[in-house]
Amino acid sequence: MSFRVRLTREAESDLERLFDFVLERELARNDGDLTLPQRAIEALRAGFATLKTSPFTCRKAGQSPFLRELVVSFGHSGYVALFEVEDAATVTILAVRHQLEDDYH
Repeated sequence: MSFRVRLTREAESDLERLFDFVLERELARNDGDLTLPQRAIEALRAGFATLKTSPFTCRKAGQSPFLRELVVSFGHSGYVALFEVEDAATVTILAVRHQLEDDYH
């Protein structure tokens, strides 16, 4: 079984926010790695691709068995993507945050 993975507008905005945050942090460093923001996004996209075949292997994110979280390791921490298995063919990523952020917004 293969699922189509899509992102909500909010999740796309989260990716832009996370990219900008990493970029600004790296620009502020004398020896900042300007490839880091793109590598972070690529790691997230690779994680999202795993949802095409195995979304139910991710941890539950509430009472519903269809609302789940994908953990994507990157560097010393990583990211968490909140997603919903909508039907037998579609997974929708609802939000993405850094693991050190307080909560989804």
